[in-house]
Amino acid sequence: MNKFFRMMAVGMLLIAASCEPMKMDTYEKNLEVPGHEWAYNYKPAFEATLQPADTAYLYNIYVNIRHKDAYPYSNIYLLINTQFPGEQPVSQRVELPLADVNGKWLGSGPNGVKGNKLDDIYEHRIPIQTKAILNKPGIYKFTFEQNMRQNPLPDIMNVGLRVEKAGLRTNEKATQ
Repeated sequence: MNKFFRMMAVGMLLIAASCEPMKMDTYEKNLEVPGHEWAYNYKPAFEATLQPADTAYLYNIYVNIRHKDAYPYSNIYLLINTQFPGEQPVSQRVELPLADVNGKWLGSGPNGVKGNKLDDIYEHRIPIQTKAILNKPGIYKFTFEQNMRQNPLPDIMNVGLRVEKAGLRTNEKATQ
């Protein structure tokens, strides 16, 4: 009977330890663009939650774009609205390159192969900020709007956000 109670106590400790808020190593979410035509009024939104322990790290932030070979441009302009916990949203217009100067897609095709013409779908993970400081615990909100002249924008299949840890922050006083 004593062995049974010890096993129960160990089990309860394991359960209690697993109830601790999970730390974020990587957040990634991709959303399908309705009809594969990105209209101005479609504004995909993403929410990444950081726990207090997560604020000790730097982060790399990426936009994921998945498009067909028929996409008519070598780039895409986005309005990226970012809202830190407890703050007002900030909007920034960014240009994301999708092809090189010769028109070859920069993204990867199936199985991660660059420039694979066996399939007409290309995926891009484009950095928009490296070593970002996300120093407040809470919910970080990101909203993307296509900002090209053409509406709707054809052959865009998915859009997404990736936020990944880039390493521990150093003491700011030491780096100033």
